[in-house]
Amino acid sequence: MEERSLRITGTDKTFFNKITKTLTKMLIPTKIGINGMLISIKRNNLLKAFEAYENSGEHYNQKEAEEKYDSAYESYLETLDKYVMDSIYKKVKNDTASDFEKEALSKYYEVTSLKENEYVEYKNRKQKYLLELDNEGIQLSGKEKLIDRYNQFYISKMDTLYKGILKNYSIKLADTMNTYEASKEWIYTKIFYTLEEYIQNILALKIRIKNDTIAKDVIKEYETYETYTVGKLDTRDNIEKKVLLLNISRKLFTHSLPLIVAIQCYEKLLKDARVLVQDTKIATKREKAYSMLINLFEDYHVKLLSTKVYWENPKDRDEFKSFWNTYKETCKLKETNFIEYIRQKEILFIKNDLKKIKESNTKTDYSKLITYYKRKLIDYGALRELKNAYISKGNYIKKLKEAA
Repeated sequence: MEERSLRITGTDKTFFNKITKTLTKMLIPTKIGINGMLISIKRNNLLKAFEAYENSGEHYNQKEAEEKYDSAYESYLETLDKYVMDSIYKKVKNDTASDFEKEALSKYYEVTSLKENEYVEYKNRKQKYLLELDNEGIQLSGKEKLIDRYNQFYISKMDTLYKGILKNYSIKLADTMNTYEASKEWIYTKIFYTLEEYIQNILALKIRIKNDTIAKDVIKEYETYETYTVGKLDTRDNIEKKVLLLNISRKLFTHSLPLIVAIQCYEKLLKDARVLVQDTKIATKREKAYSMLINLFEDYHVKLLSTKVYWENPKDRDEFKSFWNTYKETCKLKETNFIEYIRQKEILFIKNDLKKIKESNTKTDYSKLITYYKRKLIDYGALRELKNAYISKGNYIKKLKEAA
């Protein structure tokens, strides 16, 4: 009838349009009802197949169980996809959709827009979107048995999808031949966004239902992360939160976010922290930013570089060995003279970073940070000012010499 009404021309077109819209609105609840029934049937088949696959273990029927699970999952996704197009799309089109449905369709188009240029990300994110859509309805249903069964499947599948998304970002970031600096910045943003999304939605769910796969140290770090979800965060807070996300990711996504990529992410945060220290004008805030930078240096060297087995450049490996030996000697002071331990550790990190900055080809102007570092070294007695000075480009420059 809708197709026929579009062909009718005459003086009373508005009348037929009104009839068409009314009939469409009447049919929408039926569509939703049919799709809802189909989703329920497909979901039930999926959960049975998933549980059979999980319990198959090493038995002869594991492959058969996996095939049935994959088939049930594919059929379930198709039904969810049809629900979006048949029900939500038509409700939005006819202006009868709720705010939730409007947002759901908007997210759907956001995901499908990736298909042309980012197919791998599209494939994972579309599945994730459809599962989240159904999961939201299940959690609101109050059906405890269904919720418990679905949670087990949901966590398992979401773990796989998030690993796929992060692995795709890792490949892009590691592809130095085709990745420009601006593109890298966008990839870093996506990695941190995805990690936070996982921790908020999946790790939080695992902790809530007391999933036994979570290590105690991960739960402890998650509790620390929760303190960064309250109130307004400044730049320093955001950097610290991202460091925490990376620390958690090293335990949860070792293969999807390998060491080489984690190192690049840390180096990005080190760059941000350096800029924050040199650009902060209020002394107390600058000291807090500096303290965070020192902690970041320690995390970077102890948690990452010390675990690195393969070094592309033998010179870098030898330099790190030398640094690492000095660091271990410094750590021996921790028990006997804590203040001297802190002093020596900061001197070591500052000198090491000064060397890195001078050797790097970075376009960032770190002149203010270098001056700040040198002032710290003078305060610690690791650098001393000489009496004579010289003029350079109109500036009065004091000569410095490393303390004996």
